[in-house]
Order: sequence, then structure tokens, then C-alpha cells
Amino acid sequence: MSAKTPTQKYLDIAEIREDVVILKDGTLRAVILCSSVNFALKAEEEQNALIYGYMEFLNTLEHPLQIVIQSRKLDIESYLRRLRESLRVQVNELLKIQISGYLDYITELIEIGEIMTKKFFLIVPYNPLGDKTKSFWSRLKETFRAGQAIKIKKEKFADYKEALNLRIANVQTNLKSMGLDSVVLDTQSLIELYYNVYNPKTSQNQKLRDVSQLGLER
Repeated sequence: MSAKTPTQKYLDIAEIREDVVILKDGTLRAVILCSSVNFALKAEEEQNALIYGYMEFLNTLEHPLQIVIQSRKLDIESYLRRLRESLRVQVNELLKIQISGYLDYITELIEIGEIMTKKFFLIVPYNPLGDKTKSFWSRLKETFRAGQAIKIKKEKFADYKEALNLRIANVQTNLKSMGLDSVVLDTQSLIELYYNVYNPKTSQNQKLRDVSQLGLER
């Protein structure tokens, strides 16, 4: 691998625009962050309702859907620093003893094992070439332009995003019916997500600036 070869060459992502990930093959992706439920703690009736709701959710899908579970070590160093600072400036002896005991407990808990956090993502795709609502000749014509698909014109992008938004709305409605909250990641969140995924070690020490300060082309 040449030292001058940019990393972007090996990524499938062409750009991130208006809360949408555009891949190099011209397809679009939206990423939904979803809440979770503790299935084991639910009563049997609630468990059955969740299973039925999930089955209904899958049956309503007319497109692929990717579910990603991300497990990360929880960084609580900043939290521990705040606790130590609170302990240092605390004048109430009783509170000082309580903070000290809690700090010892957290420290011991970390030594026993890593504290992990889980996030649940749903990846909603849209492929203009696979849209059955378009005519065969329209899709065939776009196939020959696939190599130029990453340079999507503003009007085309608006049409594609509208179709993608319809899929997103359908997914979120079904998630809500199962008692799950969800939110679509915006551009800033998407950039941070992929930055953390592709740079797991670097991202712990080097945080990204706000997307509005990155000087990106719009």
C-alpha cells in the first residue's frame, strides 16, 4: 500500500450529505439509533407481544434492513476525575466519606471487568436502480450511469431522499409499536459514528469538531 494512498479510497462511502450516507455505487443509507428493552425481565404476555410485534415488523418490510449492535468499552475516566475533584473540595465529612466509598466501589468494579455499553443501529438502504416503482427502461438507463452515481444532482438526490424517508418513517412506526424509541442520525452523528468505527483507538483521544467547523463542501 502506498503511503500516499488516501484511506478514503478503500471505504465504500462517497460522502455524507443531509443526514444521508451516499455510497460509491450510488445507493443511499440512513442510520437509525434505536432504544432497547430487557426481554428477560418482561412478563410472558409482554414477551409474546414483543415477538409478535417483531414478526409483524419483518413482514411489513419490502426492502433489506441491517441491524448492527455496537459494543464499546465505556470511558468513565472523566467521571472519575469529577468524583476525585468533588472529594477534594468537599467540606462535609459525611459526604466526603460517602464519595470516597463510592469512588472505591467504582474503581474496584472497573478492575473486576470492563464496563461495556451497547448501541443498536438499523441501517435503512435505498437503491435507485432497484426501485420497482420505476420503469424497466428508467432503471436500465440509470444502470449505465452507475459509475457517475456518486455525483448525484440536487434534484435527483431530493427524490432519492424522499423515497428513503418513506422507508425510515415505516421502520420508525413499527419500532414505536413495539415500544422502542428511535432517532435518525444527523450528518454530525454519522460522521462521528464512522470515525469511531474506523478509528477505534484514535477516536478515544482525538475528538471530532462540529461538522460546521470542518470546512466541508456542501
